[in-house]
Amino acid sequence: MKREDRLWTSEDEKNQSSCKVLNNIIPFDQNKPYDMKIVVESILDRNNFFEVMPDYAKNIITGYGEVGGKVVGIVANQPAMLAGCLDIDASVKAARFVRFCDSFNIPIVTFVDVPGFLPGISQEYGGIIKHGAKLLYAYAEATVPKITFITRKAYGGAYDVMSSKHLNGDFNYAWPSAEIAVMGAKGAVEIIFRGKNVEEETAKYEYAFANPLKAAERGYVDDIIMPEQTRNIILNDLTVLENKQSQQPKRKHSNLPL
Repeated sequence: MKREDRLWTSEDEKNQSSCKVLNNIIPFDQNKPYDMKIVVESILDRNNFFEVMPDYAKNIITGYGEVGGKVVGIVANQPAMLAGCLDIDASVKAARFVRFCDSFNIPIVTFVDVPGFLPGISQEYGGIIKHGAKLLYAYAEATVPKITFITRKAYGGAYDVMSSKHLNGDFNYAWPSAEIAVMGAKGAVEIIFRGKNVEEETAKYEYAFANPLKAAERGYVDDIIMPEQTRNIILNDLTVLENKQSQQPKRKHSNLPL
């Protein structure tokens, strides 16, 4: 379904229908891309999303919208570009946006589908660790309400920096299609078993870890939800976090990763 084809006769009908679209948004093939903007627009009032810097670092989406009349900032990986990997430009773009939202008390809603940081010599020489740390720092220091949804892949360090529970995310949820692990099943099996019974061990690994259950057991996500529940959960959580207060350690200033 194309975004421009989604028309409704009333606000309630529109919101309900747009969220139901999310139940089928994730492709059966885990390596097949999808448009994260459909996810973002589906949960916003009137499907109205004001994207910031849309032509820069397209592998990550940043912008503003309203949920139940309340303004929120959106940060989302874009699987349709570079498979949603984080690179230097995407890290800086998202970090700057998160800092802006925190400065003006705008709650942040994050959608995660990230297989990792973009590999390559140019990224290493360009300082991907330093720039990736800026995004980690921005989320960790942000005191505004932080609500996160893992839609599919959430691997390694890239998962950590995307408003994970480890960075004091207020509410973190996973869709049934979520995979929270250090890396993909095939890559992990090839390292652990060194090429022996790869197909069999990959199937076992996927059964054990290619789902959000282990993460939920360990408290890395608060709940596993159906995609169509996403908007209602955001509405409820924004109400719960309306008067959120965060105590910061006493210090002259923080140490930004420059």
